[in-house]
Amino acid sequence: MFSHIYIGVTDVDRAWRFYRAILPLLGLEERVLKEGWAGWQSPGVARPLFFIGRPFDGQAAHRGNGHTTAFLADRPTIDRIHATALAVGGTSEGAPGPRPEYHPNYYATYFRDPDGNKLCVCCHDPA
Repeated sequence: MFSHIYIGVTDVDRAWRFYRAILPLLGLEERVLKEGWAGWQSPGVARPLFFIGRPFDGQAAHRGNGHTTAFLADRPTIDRIHATALAVGGTSEGAPGPRPEYHPNYYATYFRDPDGNKLCVCCHDPA
């Protein structure tokens, strides 16, 4: 469905350290690190890609109110990612756990990166 997702950040080095700690837990590999941006992808596939970087228009990066980028993972990985995200500068927006208000099998965590971009890691499978 998606070609890529690009999230604007203010400090690429700081953001790279944050994402470099959590994205391998999802099985994503670093594809590129260049001046001003970095990207990851699943092994063996060309798309989708996940990028972080300075906004192309040269303006300051701003987090979007209501925007959430969500990744799929199993429940133990969700728990590890939440702990890792907090250890490398993220802030919690919701500890790992069931969210039956979404559907009976939904298990997720929500957190923000050091720039305040909201991220989710979730599972839709039964426990």
